[in-house]
Amino acid sequence: MKIRFSIVLLIFTSYLAAAKTRTVCAVGCDFTSIQKAVDSANNGDDIFIKAGLYNESNIIIYKKSLHIVGEEGTIIDTQNNGYGFSVEATDITIKNLVIKNIEVSYTKEYAAILLFKSYDFVIENVTVENAFFGFLIQKSKDGKIHNNTISGEGKAEADSGNAIHLWHCENVKITNNDVRRMRDGIYLEFGNSSYISDNYSTENMRYGLHFMFSNNNTYENNIFEANGAGVAVMFSKKIKMFSNIFKKNWGTASYGILLKEINDAELKHNIFEDNTIGINADGTNRITYTENTFTNNGYAIKVHGACYENNYTRNNFLYNSFDLSYSGKLNDNKFENNYWSNYTGYDLNKDGIGDIPYRPVKLFSYLVNRTPESIVLLRSLFIDIIDFSEKVSPVFTPENLIDNNPLMAQVSW
Repeated sequence: MKIRFSIVLLIFTSYLAAAKTRTVCAVGCDFTSIQKAVDSANNGDDIFIKAGLYNESNIIIYKKSLHIVGEEGTIIDTQNNGYGFSVEATDITIKNLVIKNIEVSYTKEYAAILLFKSYDFVIENVTVENAFFGFLIQKSKDGKIHNNTISGEGKAEADSGNAIHLWHCENVKITNNDVRRMRDGIYLEFGNSSYISDNYSTENMRYGLHFMFSNNNTYENNIFEANGAGVAVMFSKKIKMFSNIFKKNWGTASYGILLKEINDAELKHNIFEDNTIGINADGTNRITYTENTFTNNGYAIKVHGACYENNYTRNNFLYNSFDLSYSGKLNDNKFENNYWSNYTGYDLNKDGIGDIPYRPVKLFSYLVNRTPESIVLLRSLFIDIIDFSEKVSPVFTPENLIDNNPLMAQVSW
């Protein structure tokens, strides 16, 4: 055993001894070109880029383990000519750079950093300005994308890419990034076992977060604000979404979050504020919604067909135009122990639970779904009267859709 350890230690020591730092700068360094420094480097080498402007593009790293670090003030201008970095390698680090002016193309997905079949990678403290795609990660795993800023200047979805785009990736941590004015802020397709937290995604033309066919992922402490259509979570399972904020996603086809064909997920401690629709659920099964807050939304929750065995417990519904819109049968979905600001019942035994059940679906929401133009009557006395009559004797709304134990005070966590 000692002999084997000595051999490993000898190999590791030899590896460290062989590693070199290659310095790039305008004058007086080993290299004036980043690409030439990469070509000269060996596995494990560091490349240090001094502050300055480098007009380079399509910097290719192939089958080399390199750690590329820029000094503060290091700017790489691709001059609208293809990629910034194109990488296919293991153990890659790219840190402390500004990369700008990524070429817009209608046939290729040019990015500031393209990683293909790359493992054990780190992209950190990178600012991408005037991006087409920011980071395009394909068939890669075991990576970290941390503390980066990505912004675009596209005018339409067709001439904009995604800030952070993962395709066929696994075990990637995306943390503390600021992404804005792109097509999608963060996009995953076939991206499994990833962790996405503490990101700020705003002013993106389509979605702040968009993922499809991506399982076993956790999203927490992110802010998705003022995006074109909010967040879309589609065709995935075993998703955890904790302590996120969805706000000001407002428009005729907008929502805080769209859940489409999602199974076995958990939403907890999220805030939905000032959205056209807080949650738009379609084809969702076995999802628990616990201790979320819905405030000042048009619809807090809109449930479409094929939703089964979902539980809504201890959520706050505060001052929404409609707390709930519901299509079809109840389908084993349960609403229990939620706080509803529109609840007008009483609590004679002072146990914190209303003595009268609450019906969260208003007749007017049913009418608006059938005849959208009727929304102009929203604040009229006539609407209050028909809602009250439906509450007393349900005809159009689901008779068994009831919160039997509504809470008298807001839930705090």
